[in-house]
Amino acid sequence: MIRRNPRSIAGLALSVLVGTAHSLPVLAQTPATQPSAQSPAVTPQNPNQLTPDQDPFIQPASPPAEPNLIRPTTEIVDSYTLGPGDIVRVDIFDILPSEITLEPRYTILPDGTLNLPWVGTVNVQGLTLRQAGNALAARYSRFIRNPVITISLVAPRPLKVGVIGEVNRPGAYIISVISNEVTQQSLNQRTTAEGGNQYPRVSQAIQTAGGITQLANIRQVRVKRPQAKGEPQIIAIDFWKFLQEGDLQQDILLRDGDTVIIPKATTLDALEATQVAASNFSPETITVNVVGEVFTPGALKLKPNTTLNQAVMAAGGLKGGRASRKKIDLIRLNPNGTVTRRRLTMDLDQNLNDLRNPPLHNNDIVVVNRTAIAAAGDFLQTAIGAPLTIFGGISGFMNLLGR
Repeated sequence: MIRRNPRSIAGLALSVLVGTAHSLPVLAQTPATQPSAQSPAVTPQNPNQLTPDQDPFIQPASPPAEPNLIRPTTEIVDSYTLGPGDIVRVDIFDILPSEITLEPRYTILPDGTLNLPWVGTVNVQGLTLRQAGNALAARYSRFIRNPVITISLVAPRPLKVGVIGEVNRPGAYIISVISNEVTQQSLNQRTTAEGGNQYPRVSQAIQTAGGITQLANIRQVRVKRPQAKGEPQIIAIDFWKFLQEGDLQQDILLRDGDTVIIPKATTLDALEATQVAASNFSPETITVNVVGEVFTPGALKLKPNTTLNQAVMAAGGLKGGRASRKKIDLIRLNPNGTVTRRRLTMDLDQNLNDLRNPPLHNNDIVVVNRTAIAAAGDFLQTAIGAPLTIFGGISGFMNLLGR
């Protein structure tokens, strides 16, 4: 866009003004803060908490050595870096339309460049808006004395982020940014966004990856953020603090190239797990198969951390006279491909308890076995019923021959 001004080019101020969109959200591209003293501590154990040595379903995980961590922050700073797919607007002030004409919008090409009149291609990949403005001013200074240029972000590109660890579908994801056009108001006001841009946060990336597993350690979530130079930045996130205190700074905005890492818990608290299961970064349902001596056996869609008792009741309850309360098998398919089997005694008076009424995981199988009397009766019925069936068949065949 070109703005008219009767004064000549030679009368321009001897400075380059680069305006940026100060009101835009910037995908949590935050400045480095002081490293925290250490990772958030795990809460003390209580009677409902099991260590890996006590619970056969939980395998201890040795925490890897980590670089210095920084605390999350939502401070908005001018550090959004441009990349392929960004749509920007470039304004050159005090130049007559007959001298140069700019398009209202430019899309950064896959190679990270902008294609502009007179100067051709300019590489802006990895630059902030301010740095890109300086680069354009330097290129145009060969044709215009002391060019006054502003560059603003109209629509950000979709983000490519990775989500790994204790999520149901780990991998790389493309997450779109819901945006409205950014319009240039004035040189003093710089830019404003009509409605603003809605950038994805860590919790949204976790939801996109299917939610956390029930072995996730939400106290020590990490976001690995690549830097233009040097080692990647590691941001520590405590989602338990987010759930308990409503600390929104824990759910930071994501930047293109971020990797969200969900570690495995070394201890699990049953009551804490119930609260986590109700959060929006847990999956809405899990699949549990209940078979054996229940009235409606089969696969059930249940809420995360549904207990053993609740699953059996959801399957219609125990068959009276046939189901054995002391022979309930819980079969768990572990992520490493192994299978773990536990023999439990069902007690309807038990609350959520890892030993007697454990919370169930996705793809668990609950087998309600028969009592000894029911098993003996089934055996006799099979043993006696088979000869009678054969005798009946022969008798029927002879009757047909006798006709």
